[in-house]
Parts: sequence; structure tokens; C-alpha cells
Amino acid sequence: MNVALAPMACESGEVARNVAAMARSIRASADRGCDAVVFPEMSDTGYHMPTIARTASAWDAGPIVELSGFARENRIAVIVGLSEREGSTIYNSTAAIGPDGALLARYRKIHLFTGPPVCEDEHLAAGLTLVTFELGGFRVGLMTCYDVRFPEQARALALAGAEVLFVPAAFPLARIDHWRTLTAARAIENQVFVAAVNRVGTDHGLTFGGNSRLLDPAGVAIASSDESEPGLLVDKLDRARLDEVRAGLQVFRDRRPDVYGNFHPLT
Repeated sequence: MNVALAPMACESGEVARNVAAMARSIRASADRGCDAVVFPEMSDTGYHMPTIARTASAWDAGPIVELSGFARENRIAVIVGLSEREGSTIYNSTAAIGPDGALLARYRKIHLFTGPPVCEDEHLAAGLTLVTFELGGFRVGLMTCYDVRFPEQARALALAGAEVLFVPAAFPLARIDHWRTLTAARAIENQVFVAAVNRVGTDHGLTFGGNSRLLDPAGVAIASSDESEPGLLVDKLDRARLDEVRAGLQVFRDRRPDVYGNFHPLT
């Protein structure tokens, strides 16, 4: 499966302009022979909570409808972080759209970032379910940004059969070393491909760290960008590489879940 990562710089609150920018990247990815293109977290509204509260769209209208049309026109899957409004509630969501324009999966971010100045938990509702789906012959799991700090989620997805993790993000430049370490760790410990797509640019004083990366199941970066580079990163997810890594170190076979809850009392 050929995958494009699109680490765009969003314009805060300018939904139409952001969707138009995504449309250009979708066409460019299709022209380069890609089967899927992955965009960052909340690519439609930008990552600023008051702006999101004002500009988030319902799931059956707005950006999701347009992006589904672009996916269908270009015969390419689109994985994109969006601000989803449901009544008075807003979710930090990721849509997986198939090359026929149909919705393959919807994931609502489970771990909301609680630190200032963002405080997602004060503005958004948390998701309650993990999500996997089939794409290009692989079982894919979805995570969003802060989720990468929680190895339990990635492991649960891997145990459910995930072979690829798509991770849209708006990870800040100030902690970009964490981003590199955490995304590599999630790939290594679960022996999965990780397609981690991070924002570039600045929203209302918060600067994002870029460094989008496509990691193989051994944690090796087969494609990566710097702190400020938008554009496209394109590379291939090779099942032979997945099989090679998993055959070499059989970590799932060697797990000991029967003892993970056993603690020896102090004497």
C-alpha cells in the first residue's frame, strides 16, 4: 500500500481554505500513485479550542461530505482529523474514507489533552471506543496525537489485529523529542507500521513540531519531514517487511499476560 503523509499548515477557523488545501494534496497524492493520504489532527478548523467551538461541523455536512467527494473522484483513501459537532457536543475525530467515498471508520479521540493552554477536556467530549478497519490488505488502527503517550491503546489495537497505526496529530514543537520517541516506541513494541502525521505552522501562539514520519515495524523511519516542511511524504507499506520483523522477534508469542497482574507483597 502506497501512503502519502500530508503535514499541512492549517489556517485557524478557515474551514473552506483548509478543505481546498486538502483537495490539492488529495489530487497530488493520487497523481503519485498513492492508495491513501493521511492528514493531521483537526485539519478543517485548526487547533484552537475557541475557534473549534465556533467552526466545528456536523458529521453529515461540511468537510466530511466534500472530502468524501474528493476521495471518490481521485480513487484514493483519505484519513483526516476533523472537528466533529454532534448537537451541543464536539469531538476530536478522525475519519477514514475509502476510495469510493464511503466512510470506512470514525474514531473519536479517547485521551484528551488536559494541560494548559489547550485543555481539550474543557471543550471536547472524549471518545469511548477503539477503532480498526481494513485498507489496502492491512488491518489499520486509529490514534490521535496525545493517544501515543498511552501504550495500552496501541497494544490493544495490535492485539485486535492492527498492522498499521495512523496517527493524525497537532503535537507542539516544544515536545517534539517526545513525539519522535513515542511514535518509534509504539511501532517497535507492537511491530506495526506507524504513519504519524503532525501539523506544521502556528495557531494562536502554539507552534507545532512537524516531523511527520512513516515508521516500519522495527521503528525505522522510511520517510520523515522536518519541523516546518508541509508538502507530501510518500512511501510504501510492505507486507514482506511486516512479516520479516514479526518472524524475527516473536513478542506477541512471548507475552506473559498471565503474570502481569501478579505483585509480590513486601515482607
